[in-house]
Amino acid sequence: MPATPDQGVLHALQLAGEGRFDEIRDLFAPQLRALVAPEALRAGWDAELARQGAVVSVGEPVTEPGANGTVVRIPVTCERGAFALIASVGPAGQLGSLQLAPIAAASPVAPWEPPPYSDPGVFDEQEVTLGHGAFAVPATLTLPRQQPPLAAVVLLAGSGPLDRDETIGRNKPFRDIAWGLATRGIVTLRFDKVTYAHAGAVARSDEFTLTDEYVPHAIAAIDLLRDHPAVDPQRIFVLGHSLGGTAAPRVAAADPSIAGMVLLAGGAAPLHWTIVRQMEYLASLSPGAGDAAQQAIDVVREQARFVDSSELSPSTPRGRLPLGTTASYWLDLRSYDAPQLASEAGRPMLILQGGRDYQATLDDDLARWRAALDGHQNVTFHVYPEHNHLFTPGSGAATPAEYEPAQHVDGAVVSQIADWIQNAPPSTA
Repeated sequence: MPATPDQGVLHALQLAGEGRFDEIRDLFAPQLRALVAPEALRAGWDAELARQGAVVSVGEPVTEPGANGTVVRIPVTCERGAFALIASVGPAGQLGSLQLAPIAAASPVAPWEPPPYSDPGVFDEQEVTLGHGAFAVPATLTLPRQQPPLAAVVLLAGSGPLDRDETIGRNKPFRDIAWGLATRGIVTLRFDKVTYAHAGAVARSDEFTLTDEYVPHAIAAIDLLRDHPAVDPQRIFVLGHSLGGTAAPRVAAADPSIAGMVLLAGGAAPLHWTIVRQMEYLASLSPGAGDAAQQAIDVVREQARFVDSSELSPSTPRGRLPLGTTASYWLDLRSYDAPQLASEAGRPMLILQGGRDYQATLDDDLARWRAALDGHQNVTFHVYPEHNHLFTPGSGAATPAEYEPAQHVDGAVVSQIADWIQNAPPSTA
C-alpha cells in the first residue's frame, strides 16, 4: 500500500478501473485475503458501473479515525450518477474492508447529535479507567442528577474492535442508550473494548478468548459501580449487544451479584457458522456475484468445519480459521453454550430482537434463547418486527448500507429497557 491511507484507497480505485482485481485482493490484510474473491470484486464493480455509467471523475478523499485504523471515503462521479468508495485501512496500511455505497456516504461524518429522548441537562459524565496495567481501558460513567441509590448498567459492545459508544459509521448506539437511560435515572458505564484500546497487543496474543475480550473489564466496571455512592449495589445489570450479548452470561457467572441481564440481538448460534450464514445472506443481495461469492463462502465454510473437527488444536495456524482468529478463541467458543449458561444463572433477563436483523436472527439465535429459557418466569422476550441489528426501523431486506445514515436507537427500545430495569423481577439464582 502507498504511504498514506487515502493514497492506498485511491490506488485500489485505480486498480478497479483497470480491472486488476487480483491486485486489490493482495492489498487486504493477510488473514482476510482468503475471504476476498477477485471475481466478486469485479462483479460488484461492473454492476455499479452498469447502473451509474462510466467513471467521469474522482473527488477528494475524506479520512477519519476508524475502529482500528482509518476510514477513507472517496466520491466517484459517473456518467449517470455517483457512488462512494469506502474503505477501512489498518495501522499497517492494509485494507480491512472495501465497499461501494450511496454517494451521501462520501461526505464527512457529521458530529453526533443527542437522541430526542435524552436530556443532557439531567446527568453528568465522567471519564474513568477500568483494569490495571497494560490492558487498562478508558470508560465513561454517566450519572443522573437524581437522589441515590440508583440502578446501574454495564454496557458490553458487539464483535470487533469497538469503542465505548459502539461507533458504527455515523451512529453511536451505546451513547444513545447511555444518554437515554441516564435521562430516565439509570447510571451507565461503557468502555472501549480491549480489542480497540490495545489492538496490537491482542493481535499478538495466541491465547486470547471471549472471556479475555469481555469479562475482566466488565467485572472491573461492576466493582466500580458497586463502590459508587450513587449506585444501589443490589441493582447492577449487564446489557450486551450482539457478541456482547453472547458474553453476558459469562459475566453473570463470574459475578453472582449481578441483578439481571439485557440482551439486544444476542448471538446464540455458533459464531463460526453465523459467519457463514451472514456471508450467504449478503451474497443473496448481489446475485450478480454468483460463483465468485460462492468461492469465498466455500472457504469460510471449510474453516467453520475445521473449527468443529477433532483436528483443531492450540497450534492450529490462524490462516486455517475464520477471520484469522486464534485457535484458542475458537476452542473456547466451541464449548460455550450462552443460552444454557444463562438458564443456569437464573437471573432476570430482557431479550430484545429485531425482526429484520440478518446478523442475529429470529430463527437461528432468538429461537435458541427461547428454547433454553422456556419456563423461566423472570425472562421477558420482545421482537421489534421492523428493526435491524442496531434497533432502528426499516423495510425490506436489511443491508449493511442502512447502517450508514445518521440515526438513533429507537426510543421505544430505550424506554422498554429503562422500564424493565426499574421493575426487574427477582433472581432465582
